[in-house]
Amino acid sequence: MNRTESLLTGVAIFAMGAIFGIFVMPSKAAQEQPIRTGLRLNHVGIAVKDFQESVDFYTKVMGFRVAFGGTAPDGKPGTIYLQINRDTFLEVAPSTATLPVGITHIGIQTDDEDATVKRLRAGGATVTDPRISPALSKSKLANVTDPNGIRLELNELIPGSETRRAVDSWKE
Repeated sequence: MNRTESLLTGVAIFAMGAIFGIFVMPSKAAQEQPIRTGLRLNHVGIAVKDFQESVDFYTKVMGFRVAFGGTAPDGKPGTIYLQINRDTFLEVAPSTATLPVGITHIGIQTDDEDATVKRLRAGGATVTDPRISPALSKSKLANVTDPNGIRLELNELIPGSETRRAVDSWKE
């Protein structure tokens, strides 16, 4: 076999392999259809050692805006929601002996809290019953903990909730 024949044989084998790969073997991505959950990131909750220093950093340096919250009933610094963009927030709270510095939870937004809780329970998750948060956000909430102990706070931004107001008032 001369050099030209060898090259043509190599090209033919490559082409047949490519055709086989494209048409005969279905791709893994085509076999695995993603679950359409309707869930999206709403916020991340963090506890900070110096509340004012942290709020200053996130507002003055990072450019996030104060959406709502800030002062606890006793007049001390309390949880504050900082708006990163229209739909995403950073929930900042002062750390305490029971709330150490770090990420406290991840807020996941859903359009239908009851249906989401039902679907997650059917999948084997332990989920709290949905309730209206009596505290700051006034959103409809439920909690689920992942296998690593990370709390996921499910949020439905119901009419009248502070988070819904912040989303609706966002100006680009």
